[in-house]
This record gives sequence, structure tokens and C-alpha cells, in this order.
Amino acid sequence: MLPLVIVVVFGLVSFCDKISVFGASASYEFIDLPKSHLPMFFERFPALKQKCLEDVQCEYRDTIKSESYRSKKGVCWGYENDCPAEKRFSKPRCPGDYRGYVKTKEAQLETFYSQGDFGFIRDQVKETRILCEPRFPYDSALECSKYLRFCRGRNIMINFTDLATRREPLRYKMDVLKLGQIGGHCKLNRERLEAELEHISPLQSWGPELRFFESLDQPLSESGHCDITINRPAFIMKIDATINMYHHFCDFVNLYASQHANLSDPLGFSTDVEILIWESYSYSSPFAETFNAFTRHPIADLKTYAGKVVCFKNLVLPLLPRMIFGLFYNTPIIAGCENSGLFQAFSEHILHRLKVPLKSHPSRKLRITFLSRQTKFRRILNEDELLEEISENENYRVNQASYSHHMSFRDQLRITRNTDIFIGMHGAGLTHLLFLPRWAVIFELYHCEDRNCYKDLARLKGVKYMTWERDDLIYPEDEGKHPESGERHAKFTNYAFDTKEFARLVASGADHVWNHEEYRQFLERSLKKSNKKPVGREEL
Repeated sequence: MLPLVIVVVFGLVSFCDKISVFGASASYEFIDLPKSHLPMFFERFPALKQKCLEDVQCEYRDTIKSESYRSKKGVCWGYENDCPAEKRFSKPRCPGDYRGYVKTKEAQLETFYSQGDFGFIRDQVKETRILCEPRFPYDSALECSKYLRFCRGRNIMINFTDLATRREPLRYKMDVLKLGQIGGHCKLNRERLEAELEHISPLQSWGPELRFFESLDQPLSESGHCDITINRPAFIMKIDATINMYHHFCDFVNLYASQHANLSDPLGFSTDVEILIWESYSYSSPFAETFNAFTRHPIADLKTYAGKVVCFKNLVLPLLPRMIFGLFYNTPIIAGCENSGLFQAFSEHILHRLKVPLKSHPSRKLRITFLSRQTKFRRILNEDELLEEISENENYRVNQASYSHHMSFRDQLRITRNTDIFIGMHGAGLTHLLFLPRWAVIFELYHCEDRNCYKDLARLKGVKYMTWERDDLIYPEDEGKHPESGERHAKFTNYAFDTKEFARLVASGADHVWNHEEYRQFLERSLKKSNKKPVGREEL
């Protein structure tokens, strides 16, 4: 799964060859994309599109022949070389002031697109350079983007033999490998490789590993050094934190973005891939179900291959969670812009792969989810009063939810996707805003003096963000002290809120939903589907 321009150089099997392997009744299960993503996918791979049109067994045939599909002719994700702005999947908006370092609205929009949208992937692809060049067809190869943030290779050897005697836990380590323990039979450009080592850090670059890359004397197929050969495409991930949704979804967003950066083959979104976590801890997370969107195979870790020399036929080293000016965690989003197509596509992809439906809504009662914290700090002291205040409104249907380990992540997503207003205190649970409908409101009840974290994430997703507006109507339990430093810290206490002000803010959010064009269209479709008279708010 290497880019087309390099496929010719590297001598990989072309996609036309793969099409012939499919035969007359090919299986297209590997596609499995949301309907709105199919036009971009098939436009990128016209040979597959034609094959599907000719194959009566292709489940996407009717979709490709439909009028709505044909109206999207020429659409593209946005990182392709010949993708005009008007045909992009992304439709970012910049309604706000473009103060700062840009001088025009056009520059503001392009900056946002490059920082947090498919333009980021476009730039990674453009920056990619060959670091180890193959001498012969089917030889080893390695290429990386700037600062070694995204890499992929073919016939790559990694020597894990030393790990058999390492006793300390391996996580965020930069000494997993030594010189010569990673390499391939190709012509290494050592100077070019060393020029990209500026961002050496466990979660910012693949420099800690690739600085030890060496050219091998023999092709891997002839050397006899491989104890294990991984024939499936493989992704090696260095992940942030598995227990915290905000941090772990940095990993998932970057993995999805890397699939796009690697999308030179129709199998780029296939789940028939291996994933190796670059640490010795066995992978465990309350959000582990998310990996089902990426692989159908068990997640491996460094213990899996300790003591072995492993050869990877096709290897991807994906974008990392804490890159400088990277995606999600360190995204420097320009002021005034919102609605990243990349983040919307990620949301749709995960919900589709995990089979989380958007349910019809034959009622104009807004669906409000109030996230209840069961933690020591940032609990809502008068939660019952707040819930009672808005539950009396006949235009709302209020659901109190606790997203704890007792509820599967997929069940959490089922609630979130079918929520119009999502309310909660500052905390990782607000990362669920990634899976809200476009018209929804995320109401961070109080930001605890971390004002931009979920506000910026909401801007990327393109949903409306709200938070508490009047400091005189919020009542902290005490000043809050950091458990280690003892200094005052707003995140380490609990809060009560004025009920009338709370109801006013919820009503403001409700007006946004009711007046959102996509919500109106959704409600109209739902009412037609149910053939029921509208219930709840009579005027929109």
C-alpha cells in the first residue's frame, strides 16, 4: 500500500493485477464505508468502480448508478493532487474574526484546512521522501514525511531479540531498538534520515526507532534471518493513554488520518491488518471496541514478538498523538474557523464500522443527555435540581447517563449519536462530542479554567459549543487544591450551579438545534417515516 508514483519504482503488484484476481464475482466486503464516503473512494479507484458496475453481485452497484451518486462526479477527499476546493469532502467555515497572523479570509480558511482538516494529510503526503531506495523489484523500501511523523515501508526487518531479557515495562521508551535492529535491503540515504531527527521524542516522531535503521546485505527473502514474517499490512502504533477517552482518541484520529495518507490501494480501509502497540503492556481499554473499526485481528504488543526477528511485508508507522502542531492534541487551530471534514469523516467512519445507527426521531422533543460524573472531583453538587429544572420543560426529553465501565463503549455511542444537547462537566467524557449529530450542542457546564480544550475539539467537529457564562452564579465547594503541588486548581473541587441560569443556557442551546437546517431536514424525514403527527414544540 505505497503511493502510485512509488509503486512503479518499487515494482509492486499493480491494482489492475489485483482486479483480475477478484474474478467475475469479487467480494467487496473490504470497502465497508459510510454511504457518503463512497463517491470519494470510487473516484480515487476508477478501475474498482468500473469492476463493480460490471459485476451484478457488487453490493455498491445500485449506489454508483443512482442519480445522487452521479451528481457527485469528480468529488475528492481533499488531499489528492488534482482535487479542486469546490469538490472537496470538507466544507469548513470561518465565520469569525481572522485576527492573528493571516491577512485575508482566504488565508484564514486555508490555514484551518492545513492545521486540522484533510489539508494536514495533503501536506504529509507532499512532504514524504524516500529514505531507503530499492535497488531491485520487490526489494525493501522506506519513505517518511517530515520529522518522521508518518512512515511506511516494504520488507522491513525489526529485531526484537533483546526484549526477551528486558524486565522493565516498556512504554514511552526511546531505547527499544539499537543500531541495526531495524532495516531493509535498500539504499539508505543516511544524510536525509538524520536531517529529519529534530523532533526526537517518544510520541512526536518515529525518530527514536528509525535513527537505528541500517541497510542489509541481503534481501529478507534470502537472508534467513526472519523468525516471523507478517504478510498482512501492519500498523505499529505508539499510543498516548488508554484509560482517558480524550487522549486515546488522539490515537484513533491519527490512525484514521494515516489510513488516508496511505490510501494508494483500494484495500487501504480493509480490516485485514495487524496492529502492534509499541509497548510491553497488554492492551486494555474501555474504548477497545473502537479498534474493531480498524482491524479484525487481536492487538499485539512488544511481548508478542520478544526474542524474535520479525519481517513486515508492508508496514505503516502512523501519525503520532503528540506531534508538534499535530492533529487533535496539539492542533493550533486558527481563530474563527470550524467544521473539519476530516473529523466529521472520522466520526462517520467509526459509527458506521461499529454499527451505531442514527435513529428516527418522530417527536420534536429535544433529546438531552446529562453526563453524570462518578468521580472525586468535578461532581455537580445539585445535579438533581438541575435535572428537575429542565425535565419540567415539555419540549425536552432528558436522559441522565453515567458512562462508566459498566456500560459498553458501543452503548455509550448509541446514546451520544442520538443526542441533540450533550451536557457535562469538564472531563474526558466530553470527547463524545465527536459523535454528536452535526446540529447538536455540546454544553460544557463549566470548563474549570481550561477554556479551549473542548471548545477547540467542538470547532473541529463542527458542533456548537457552550459553557457557563456567569461566574457569580456558580458555587464551588472549596477553592480546590492540586493533590500533588497543593496549589489552587479549579479542576480539583466540586460545583453547584444556579438552576434558572442553567435552564436559560439549555434553552439557548435548544434554539440553536431547532433552527439548524440539518435538524429540520432530519426531523422532517423522521416524521414522514413514522407517518405520525409531530409531538412537542409546534413551531420551529
